[in-house]
Amino acid sequence: MKGSEAKMTAFMEGADKRYVIPVYQRKYDWKNENCRQLYDDLKKIVTDGRESHFFGSIVSAVVPNGSKIEYHIIDGQQRLTTITLLLLAIRNLVAQGKLKTGEGKLDEQISQRFLISPWANDDDKIKLRPVKSDRRALEKLFGDEEDYDYRSNLTINYLFFRDLLLQEEVSVTDLYAAIGKLEIISITLDQGDNAQLIFESLNSTGLALTEGDKIRNYVLMTLPAQEQTKYYDTYWSKIEKCTKNDVSSFIRDYLSIKQQITPTVNNVYKAFKNYTESISLPIDVILEDLLYYARFFEKLISGKSGLGDKKLDDCLYRLNRLEIVVTRPFLMEVFKLNQDGKLTNEDVLKIFLITENYLFRRNICEVPTNALNKIFLTLNKEIIRYDNTAEEYVSKFIFTLLSKKESGRFPNDEEFRLALAEKPVYLMRGKYKGYLFERFENYGTVETKDVYTHLDNNVYTIEHIMPQHLTPAWAEELGDDVKEIHEIWLHRLANLTLTGYNPNLSNKTFIEKRDAKEGGYKTSGLRMNQKIATKESWGVEELEERSKEMVDLAMEIWTYPESNFVPVEREFDSCTLDDENYDITGRDIVKYSYLTIEQPVTSWIDMFEHVIKFLHQKDKSVLMPIAYSREGNSDLSSYISNDENDLRSALKIDENLFIEKNTSTALKMSILRRIFALYKVDPMDLVFFLKEPEKKNDIDDGRITAIADLFKEWAESKENIQPDLKRSNRTFTRFTTKGMSAILPDIPNAPSGWNTDNHYFYEMVNRNGETSYIHLAISSRNSTPEFKSICDKINEYYPAKKGKEDWQWRIPFKTSKVQLGEKLDKKDVFAKLDSCLQEIFTFEVDLANKLSQSKKEEKL
Repeated sequence: MKGSEAKMTAFMEGADKRYVIPVYQRKYDWKNENCRQLYDDLKKIVTDGRESHFFGSIVSAVVPNGSKIEYHIIDGQQRLTTITLLLLAIRNLVAQGKLKTGEGKLDEQISQRFLISPWANDDDKIKLRPVKSDRRALEKLFGDEEDYDYRSNLTINYLFFRDLLLQEEVSVTDLYAAIGKLEIISITLDQGDNAQLIFESLNSTGLALTEGDKIRNYVLMTLPAQEQTKYYDTYWSKIEKCTKNDVSSFIRDYLSIKQQITPTVNNVYKAFKNYTESISLPIDVILEDLLYYARFFEKLISGKSGLGDKKLDDCLYRLNRLEIVVTRPFLMEVFKLNQDGKLTNEDVLKIFLITENYLFRRNICEVPTNALNKIFLTLNKEIIRYDNTAEEYVSKFIFTLLSKKESGRFPNDEEFRLALAEKPVYLMRGKYKGYLFERFENYGTVETKDVYTHLDNNVYTIEHIMPQHLTPAWAEELGDDVKEIHEIWLHRLANLTLTGYNPNLSNKTFIEKRDAKEGGYKTSGLRMNQKIATKESWGVEELEERSKEMVDLAMEIWTYPESNFVPVEREFDSCTLDDENYDITGRDIVKYSYLTIEQPVTSWIDMFEHVIKFLHQKDKSVLMPIAYSREGNSDLSSYISNDENDLRSALKIDENLFIEKNTSTALKMSILRRIFALYKVDPMDLVFFLKEPEKKNDIDDGRITAIADLFKEWAESKENIQPDLKRSNRTFTRFTTKGMSAILPDIPNAPSGWNTDNHYFYEMVNRNGETSYIHLAISSRNSTPEFKSICDKINEYYPAKKGKEDWQWRIPFKTSKVQLGEKLDKKDVFAKLDSCLQEIFTFEVDLANKLSQSKKEEKL
């Protein structure tokens, strides 16, 4: 590799030179602001009288080609292409007589020195050869303006330069001389140099290459020039087209399927490189497989399944409107099974509709989204694992989703019905709000309205029937309880509808809204307004009636699915080592299965010992270095040692290899996951079979209400907490404390997920009528960087099981569970809640001390 200083014009000059942008390079993508910066730099060269200006580096590989010398541009194509466009604009304007210059025949000089080779064949005259799509646009700039490709970025920047030149902020003669003062470092690769490694090092310093750009270069750069073009045309250009040039996202999903691990957004290239090196397949085989999956990706992002099913395509469109991407790896697998003949088109439709149902019910019930990534990442494998076939796939799919617990759960009818009726729908995020009203308006009819487009274009708006600002007439109609009615019902589903005439309806009385000639409910073409138009007044009775009607319709639209699948010989409840969200607290293990081989055990310690010994026998080089480590570098070094006296209760694995067994079951699982990662084996292959817990009685609805009332009474009785009963419900009684408000202060005019200035609540959880606890819930919606920084610190000290990937919600702290007792004795319940509150205060003091200590350390 040789490098030297050179003038940009000297690098470009020469009739026998060609500057080839290899097919693996991205398209030309400099923007107007980049071109403006270059033009301003050239002006400064003129006005300041500078002799030179550094313009960066250009890395090229010299490839002789007959009488020509081809410079394959490894890095610097954006600069080279932009200077070519500026010179071309000068040449054309001078040739047209629109710019005057002191130099004779400047247009011909520029052409023959930098732009064209006059003696070459017509199809080889232009010296710069961009990638194929850019090349056509560049060729047209040498011709008539009526033929320009105005969609091309080359054309856009050429016209930008042309307009600047016509303003003559500096004379064209001086500008041309300034271009001659641009200096570069020209780096030429020798024949033995690895262009890919050099490119990688050049672009590891922050240049704006996407992960997809890096992968394209990695795949194509090492190939001979002719094969680069062949592979680009055969595979890569088609992959870019299928993915609408979002190759980075596609390959992230592709790797999720192949490796059952989702790489971080900024680590896709590295993950892909490691993957291809580990499987050692020819590059054309890998590209063929990428293109195969890219066609499934295309179906998802385009909303066109290609299966001739309008219902399926409509569902795809709705899922795209919700902008949920974590489902894509699983849904790509579904399309693959369909193409392989293992799923019918009807099966595919059912899976998509149930997925849509699952996502929406969870949103309405405010189930945290952090579990979704792992659920859909492993869902196909879970379904197949029941019997190692794709038979009864839909039934197994439903069964698997219905079996999910806690943050993975599929909300049942009772939870969904209550949440939808009481949720402040008007305050929901726009995409879900639009989705909800589109479904209510268009479900079950062929005469559909384009609700999405009308909402996007503000043709439709969401109307409060009882207005946000009450007039005296409305106050009179609502009666003595007007304030309470307005506060409870204002933003609920029952009080909302669609209209195209919101400003006209405004705060008018209900009868005026109903009977208005323009935009009134009676004349509305929207189905959801027809029933409203039959009412004579609008108060609690009408709101309750409409709430029931709409919730009943919702139960029909988003029907809770049923499955008749029964796992073969499923004697016990089961989970895998990968199921981090599965609560095994208090559960007894009966047996485990690893790599489909079952082994009965008597305890979690028994299983722990068996599995680690099995892995250690496979490869003794993994754990021994940790056992002998005294550096503490490994996060396992606290639990593994060569000396049993280092541990509280040592479990012998081998000679001079011991592991700590005096740990909780949850910590044993954590240690096993880390050991599995070291051995690079799949934690899903380790399955635990658990004794069924004692059966509990069905939840008593009246008991849940009674508990909620007790919780609210307790909260109101405490002077050292601040209850927010307006934002409480049967499931969550919410309050704040002075201590936590000092740590996480309010953020004015930045509403949280609860539409409050405070971005946290302590929530008293009332789900099953038997036990309860209080947890700290943090919402990051509209939060500041400073707030998130504090939360990141909290997460260091108290890792948040919920919310590692989706930053919307975190729950870093939870009190002990308390038994509420069969009789719900008030004094007993209050005493137990007092104990939980004391845990909260202890936690707050501990947290404040840790945060304070962290600040001191940062100052040192």
